[in-house]
Amino acid sequence: MDATDWDERYAQSELVWGAPPNDTVVEFVYSLHRHASAQDESGLPRALDLACGEGRNALWLATHGWKVHAIDFSQVAVDKGKTVATRLSRSVRSRITWQCGDVTDLDAAGVQGPFELVLMVFLHLPAEQRRAVLAAAASRLAPEGTLLVLGHDRTNIEDGHGGPQDPSILFTPDDIVADLAATSPDMHIRIADRVLRPTEHNDAIDALIVANRAPV
Repeated sequence: MDATDWDERYAQSELVWGAPPNDTVVEFVYSLHRHASAQDESGLPRALDLACGEGRNALWLATHGWKVHAIDFSQVAVDKGKTVATRLSRSVRSRITWQCGDVTDLDAAGVQGPFELVLMVFLHLPAEQRRAVLAAAASRLAPEGTLLVLGHDRTNIEDGHGGPQDPSILFTPDDIVADLAATSPDMHIRIADRVLRPTEHNDAIDALIVANRAPV
C-alpha cells in the first residue's frame, strides 16, 4: 500500500486503530530507565514513533512525560492525530512533533536523534526496506537507548488472526535479530519472542523485539 491507499483507509472511520495505546508498548515503556543523554532542553526524554498512524502511542507517551517525534507517510493519519491531540492540555500537545514523511528515508525527512526510545510498531515492509529502517532507527538511539519492534508475526497467517496475509512483509523475532546483527552490531537484544494479542475473535500472534544500544 502506498500513502494514497493509507489516506483512503484512514479517511473511512474516526480512528482505525482505536484511541488506547498498544498494551505491549505500555508494558515495556513503563519499565524503561530514562537516560539523561536523550533528554531535550526541557529535561524530557525523547522518543521517535515510526509509522505513528493516528498517534495512539505517541499521544500516550506525551501524556506520560515524553517528548515525541511522530512520523507517518499518511497526511490523513497525521491530521487525525493532531485533532485528537487538541483534546489534551497545551503542555501535552507541545510535546509532540507531527510529521508527514517517509520512514524509509529518515535522512531526507530530517529526523535527527538521539532518542531514548524508538518505536517501530506494526510497520510492515519488504525485508530489504525493513533492514534499512532498523539500521536508521538504531543509529538514532542514544547510548543505552531502547528500540521496540512489534508486528504481526509470520506465523499469524496460519495460526493467528487478522493482519496482513502477505508473508513477504511479515517477520519473526529471529528475522529482526538477524537484521540488527548485520547492520547494528552495537545493539543488545533483551527480548525476542512471540506474544499473543487478544482480539474479538482469536488471539493474534505478534513478534516482539526489545533491544538496547550499547553504552558509551
